[in-house]
Amino acid sequence: MNIDLDKLNYKFINKPLLIGWKAKEFYGIRKSWEDIDFVISKEDHDNLVKIYPNNIKDLYWDIGICEFEFEIWNNICLFDYNFLKEKSIELDEFLIIGLEKLLFLTALAMKEEKYMNDLKLIVDKIIQEQYK
Repeated sequence: MNIDLDKLNYKFINKPLLIGWKAKEFYGIRKSWEDIDFVISKEDHDNLVKIYPNNIKDLYWDIGICEFEFEIWNNICLFDYNFLKEKSIELDEFLIIGLEKLLFLTALAMKEEKYMNDLKLIVDKIIQEQYK
């Protein structure tokens, strides 16, 4: 995956966790949108908020730093980095959320039709992997 975190001009203490559309693309579930979503550790998030104080998005206590094509979150629906990174896949510069946690996050958003469709795709992917 070609994701250039260097443009943030920040050295992460803990590897960022890729979630969202790019993670779905990694698993072959669907093509991604242009934005790239990460969840990061509290320490890294606190540091990035200081660097990009004018690029903050607040969605009911989920605080995002929106810079370049990135949306970098402290948590999703109050589920934090440590919870979401369990069983993730480690790459050189970042982690990719595990398929089961990706299913979980997608289920949290299933009120929107596009996420309900993605839920079906992720379940199909999990079943395919199980019977390989």
